[in-house]
Amino acid sequence: MVALVRTVAYLGLEARAIEVQCQVAPGLPRFNIVGLADKAVGESRERVQSAMAAMGLSLPPKRITINLSPADLPKEGSHYDLPIALALLAAMGVTDAEQLGDWIAVGELALDGRIAASPGVLLAALHASEQEAGLICPASQGAEARWASGVPVCAAPDLLSLLNHLKGTAPLAEPQQGEVEPAKRGPDLKQVKGQETAKRALEIAAAGGHNLLMNGPPGAGKSLLASCLPGILPELSPSEALEVSMVQSVAGTLEEGRISRARPFRAPHHSASMAALTGGGLKVRPGEVSLAHLGVLFLDELPEFQRAVLDSLRQPLETGKVDVARANAHVSFPARVQLIAAMNPCRCGHLGDPALACSRAPKCAADYQSKVSGPMLDRIDLHVEVDPVSAMDLALPPPAEGSEQVAARVARARSIQTARSQETGVRSNAELDGDALEKFATPDEDGRKLLLQAAEAMRLSARGYTRMLRVARTIADLAGSERVDRTHVAEALSYRRQAPRA
Repeated sequence: MVALVRTVAYLGLEARAIEVQCQVAPGLPRFNIVGLADKAVGESRERVQSAMAAMGLSLPPKRITINLSPADLPKEGSHYDLPIALALLAAMGVTDAEQLGDWIAVGELALDGRIAASPGVLLAALHASEQEAGLICPASQGAEARWASGVPVCAAPDLLSLLNHLKGTAPLAEPQQGEVEPAKRGPDLKQVKGQETAKRALEIAAAGGHNLLMNGPPGAGKSLLASCLPGILPELSPSEALEVSMVQSVAGTLEEGRISRARPFRAPHHSASMAALTGGGLKVRPGEVSLAHLGVLFLDELPEFQRAVLDSLRQPLETGKVDVARANAHVSFPARVQLIAAMNPCRCGHLGDPALACSRAPKCAADYQSKVSGPMLDRIDLHVEVDPVSAMDLALPPPAEGSEQVAARVARARSIQTARSQETGVRSNAELDGDALEKFATPDEDGRKLLLQAAEAMRLSARGYTRMLRVARTIADLAGSERVDRTHVAEALSYRRQAPRA
């Protein structure tokens, strides 16, 4: 007899249908798993046998073959434990094989029969919704699976409870949908003394989703400004929150099925490898740039990152996705991020201060800043100098305007872009391109003349020219202006720096 149970394989954010086929046939006692399974799947034999022994069941003294079809697709992860166990139980006649045809199963088995959490349940639930099937998953992830609307979810704590539910002797309760976490706000902009230019650049970056680079000496407040950004960004829409949660589900960081409306804020250390930043590894997993999808990727001490690691971000910043190509896998992850970077002007950090600068200035500054390539800098829309804050500024009372007031202006600008997105199909001004950019970001005659003059003088690249138009459109949105005029172009140009040659 051959029993069939459906499950999924994860390729990036795509769930592929997998059929677990189990045959119990006469022959020498053996338990084989075939179908291009990795070590974690191969070890399912021991976990399944132990879980069944915990229920008082022993394997029949026959030849047991598990085939994971299609056989040429690599299978990775421990979530195959539960479908393998169910297929084996069906082949043994312990449970109804036809009843299992209405379900897709994922979950890891413990040695005592408990069903443990495994990454990717949300993707499996969405796949089950497309296939008009139910989902069997761990009890701890039932709340996560319920975010896929219209999917019957059976969230079982252990294998014995699942069998009793399938037989109808002890039905399990339908899990409740996970909670929506309130947005967590960072420090308030009232904590930032002085730095009005930097705060204005931060507001523009938040309003349009633009990339921002802050350059200044140590202790000037660059990291504090970056940590204030989540407090002025708008919340994710329901569809965006689900999109972000799918990445977190694959990465195994979606806790207790809670979906947050707050935009991700990721701040990897400068020792991060290329695989950690862009994704990859032996078992391909999303990197920091994907975990920050629709949110903020903050790179502090920018020149301290390896140059090859930084340059690996060039394509994701342009396309909004990252393609990870390996010999045994080729997957894509979303990576529509807002890059916020901070750096010192030189290694000692005190270039321009004769009392503190090192003896190698200004050559040390050129050497230090050259660690960031010109093409990388060209992808950053806003460049701002963050000057040191004097003791007199620190002694002043907090400013009257804080994150709440700035967030209100950002929300108004974003609402304009949301209304525009019905025609453009993009979420923010940072994504404007083609005909939409031409229609909505073309400045008036005076603004156009200024932009052309500046483009010649600053030798802007085509990318730099386009990004200036986007920033000017955001500044106009903040001002509530339908047209981009000369003042908006002038302010956008004031934040632009000519990128050095690579």
